[in-house]
Amino acid sequence: MQPELILDARNATGECPVWNARERALYWVDIPAGKLHRWRLGDVCTDSWTAPQMLACIASYGDGSWLAGMEDGLFRIHPQEDGTLRCERLIDIEHPRANMRFNDGRCDRQGRFWAGTMFMDMAEASAVGSLLRYEEGQSAPLQATVGDMIVPNGLGFSPDGKVMYLSDSHPSVQKIWAFDYDIDSGTPHDRRLFVDMNLYPGRPDGAAVDADGCYWICGNDEGLIHRFTPAGKLDRSLAVPVKKPSMCAFGGRDLDTLFVTSIRPGGDLSDQPLAGGVFALHPGVKGLEEPLFGTACGK
Repeated sequence: MQPELILDARNATGECPVWNARERALYWVDIPAGKLHRWRLGDVCTDSWTAPQMLACIASYGDGSWLAGMEDGLFRIHPQEDGTLRCERLIDIEHPRANMRFNDGRCDRQGRFWAGTMFMDMAEASAVGSLLRYEEGQSAPLQATVGDMIVPNGLGFSPDGKVMYLSDSHPSVQKIWAFDYDIDSGTPHDRRLFVDMNLYPGRPDGAAVDADGCYWICGNDEGLIHRFTPAGKLDRSLAVPVKKPSMCAFGGRDLDTLFVTSIRPGGDLSDQPLAGGVFALHPGVKGLEEPLFGTACGK
């Protein structure tokens, strides 16, 4: 099962792939470049748009615009013909420190947006990050639901929406937790250790959940994508030709393609010339439709 390179994107930090079934297109971001990218399956065409800030995570409104977590708030972004993003500020965030931004994010099955925040200098290992929830029309300030995070990552929800997954990918932590999730109130509770990634190769980065309820997590630094069963048992590991896969998402005509973004670090890349590329895997299982913001999945 060889991974297919769909684009030698050379992204500094490719993240948050989202499949748009209506357009038959994959969207994702390059965080430090502040870019939103689109790759269309039909004509294999790629488009890019640039935001005025770092762009970390996205969720679709379904009308061509996107909810985006950037440096100092959440925005509704609108791709323009000139390659820019028109940004409509939705809500500010008061970070506990300067030099912070949003990181991994996605919608729950009911269309609420969840995103983590982090201090940008990972070497400091500052646990000032948190996980926040945003709902359509919300005007109240964003409140931390899960705190004391260094690099919140790996967000995912079970097929019935009743389990939420969250990781901290910092080298000093490397753990994935599961929460029981109240789908009516959008509240996670009963946090428990799901997988201790210190026991497996790679730091836990971005994730996806398949139709069987299994959790796929990028093993950053080790070039692997791991599949864990709902019981937290390692089912399989798939390799990609780069060291730093960053996030995965199911897409394609039948949601049976696993798209993987990656990071292009500095230094000698002779052993991984495709770092920063976007890849496609065919794992033999199907994924789940990604909910639109503000709309429960399937509605």
